[in-house]
Amino acid sequence: MIDTAALDPVIGGRRLYGRRQGHALRPTAERLLADLLPRIALPAKGPLDPLELFGKRQPLQLEVGFGKGEQLAFQARRAPETGFIGCEPYVNGVAGLLAEIDRHGLSNVRIHMGDALDVLERLPPKSLSVVWLLHPDPWPKARHAKRRFVNPEPLNLLARALVPGGRFRIATDHPVYLRHVLTEMQKRTDFCWMAQTPADWQAVPEDWPDTRFAKKARALGHEIWRLEYRRTE
Repeated sequence: MIDTAALDPVIGGRRLYGRRQGHALRPTAERLLADLLPRIALPAKGPLDPLELFGKRQPLQLEVGFGKGEQLAFQARRAPETGFIGCEPYVNGVAGLLAEIDRHGLSNVRIHMGDALDVLERLPPKSLSVVWLLHPDPWPKARHAKRRFVNPEPLNLLARALVPGGRFRIATDHPVYLRHVLTEMQKRTDFCWMAQTPADWQAVPEDWPDTRFAKKARALGHEIWRLEYRRTE
């Protein structure tokens, strides 16, 4: 049995997520957590070297809060030569991605079961080509706004880790979070919003399909907004 209480990091007093585990895990998920996760988990401490993680130094992709892992696994299958790092504190979500990795035999994925800020702090500068933030918890109450990923401190870490021209891709169906993202990103001089027309944030591109969460949101009549920002020189 995985001890989730021992895996509850608070990074520098920060915690951007809520609960750690939902329903009880099935035996297969418990096995993957016990056997597969230790082989592909990021080191617990110290700088993260892409060469040691993936055997290459080309820019990586990172997903902040990958849910059940379908999107990350989809991207990893599309780009087998690219290294992917997934960050997710929710144990059931980690089990979901492990199942995808096991099912498809993916060798280009590494997992951090915890806060993405910890990973961004430990990666070398200009080591990421794409960062994904898909349907994060909106923390809609004003007193919880500091828990949102799109805030100055996380964005500073993100800007440091992205290569010039790298992309920050965000999806949300929550209008409060949308307004917050647009407001915070407008303040930045190190990111440029790529949208030219409404179709740019409403369309579903081939390389960015709806997640399971997005499909459920659409079924409820919610609009999905996709925002893509480029790291400027």
